Amino acid sequence: MNANQMINMAMRMIMRRLMRSGVDAGIGAVGKRMSKGKEPGAAPSSGETQKRARSTMKIARRMGRM
Repeated sequence: MNANQMINMAMRMIMRRLMRSGVDAGIGAVGKRMSKGKEPGAAPSSGETQKRARSTMKIARRMGRM
């Protein structure tokens, strides 16, 4: 493995982690915005919405690997 390959591998790992944290932050922001101003019993809580969104993202990542 030469230096270029090692640098590329490290950059991919860092970018993947940054993208994941950005997506999680965006999902959290949308979840908060959707639950804002609504009664707690009227719609799913933001925690449930975030949980569903995360599971959907996991499934999408798995589909991308195939």
